Amino acid sequence: MHRAARCAQPVWLAILLILPCLAGASVTPDESSPNTGAGASRTAYVLGIRGAIGPSTSDYVERGLAKAQDAGAALVILEMDTPGGLDTSMRGIIKAILASNVPVATFVHPSGSRAASAGAYILLASHVAAMAPATNVGAATPVPIGGGGGAEPPSKPGDEGNEAEKKDGDSSRHDGSAMERKSINDAVAYIRSLAEMRGRNADWAERAVRDAASLSADAALADHVIDLIAADVPDLLRQLDGREITIASGKVQLDTDALVLQRLDPDWRTRLLDAITNPSVAYLLLLVGIYGLIFEGYNPGAVLPGVVGAICLLLAAYALQLLSVNYAGFALIALGVILMMAEVFMPSFGSLGIGGIISFVIGSIILLDTDVPGFGIPRALIGSVAFVGALLVFAIVWLAVRVRERPIVSGREHMLGNLAVAEGDFADRGPVRVQGELWEARTSRPVRAGERVRIVAVEGLQLQVEPAIEERK
Repeated sequence: MHRAARCAQPVWLAILLILPCLAGASVTPDESSPNTGAGASRTAYVLGIRGAIGPSTSDYVERGLAKAQDAGAALVILEMDTPGGLDTSMRGIIKAILASNVPVATFVHPSGSRAASAGAYILLASHVAAMAPATNVGAATPVPIGGGGGAEPPSKPGDEGNEAEKKDGDSSRHDGSAMERKSINDAVAYIRSLAEMRGRNADWAERAVRDAASLSADAALADHVIDLIAADVPDLLRQLDGREITIASGKVQLDTDALVLQRLDPDWRTRLLDAITNPSVAYLLLLVGIYGLIFEGYNPGAVLPGVVGAICLLLAAYALQLLSVNYAGFALIALGVILMMAEVFMPSFGSLGIGGIISFVIGSIILLDTDVPGFGIPRALIGSVAFVGALLVFAIVWLAVRVRERPIVSGREHMLGNLAVAEGDFADRGPVRVQGELWEARTSRPVRAGERVRIVAVEGLQLQVEPAIEERK
């Protein structure tokens, strides 16, 4: 009965984890359902893109656009303030915008905000590109995941045709940055296609990639990078009224007069995804998962470490696959943790532990080695976790050394040098009492009953003794 109840615990935990997912699935917008509400077409949905653009942002915007289309909304406004983000997440948002049958106006707002890097691509891809005063856009040079060495100076438009004329003696430098050139050329082609599709300044868009060029709101409007400058959302709606744009289904004329604004805040699913795809959180989940499974392996039947470890490891695996990890770093982290745990159960006076710390630190550094804003593991976090692991290893080494220096308290070695008491007179062999036990002893000198003798050797079940001279007075 107790065993059955114990085995049922993980099952109940799994059910409790699945129930919220089922509940969340029931409220997910269905693109095939009909428009709801008589006034739904007079609604403008407002979505906020704040901070680094990652998987949670992409999921939030894509589901927001689907919900707006499902409800027959007249307009979607993306309020943006971002330093950039991941390329995959950015492209997911742009694909959703290009496929949307609801007009999308990206608005860099409030004043002081920016649409840098990935934000610039999204702004240029939108049906309407707007900025508030004292905002900026640009700096769209891609940063490769996995880090890179020294960057090659950005090339200028028109330099591509001269690449074939460069001498072979300079080929080593170009070979080292081949991946970077491929990334930049791909980004240039992508951002130009977006700008040309919307009739915006494609030459400046290319400079934003190659030279990391940036523009203020006024300069962006003068250079035909954006469509308008608005002080706030009501001002944006006033300026959009009557404007003709092209969406996926064809040309439409915006009617934004007296639209009802409905703000779509991130739900629990987006917040959960945002939490677990935070590199620091994903990193900690990975460590908790590995340690949990290791503790369960060393303590079979504990259940709780195994359940917690499995859940954390699966969440970490999901988050890390969204973040494009370096699997060599993942393997080094796992090896480092295993070596440090091995030091606990098989003390090697630091050899395993120190090797584990080195492997752990190197793996942590290269796991998400990227300069993309907001998507790196803080060095302080890596150092803190490594420091705690190092303290554990050195504590184990210190305890092992102390245990080695302690006097032996059991076995034959423990009896050597101890004192025994003769139970009778004998010149060769006779009984002695040691720690309450009677032993047969052999001596090279006669002893008297009650005399203390010292044990000098143990031969099978017989003791070799000699009178304890130092005890005599």
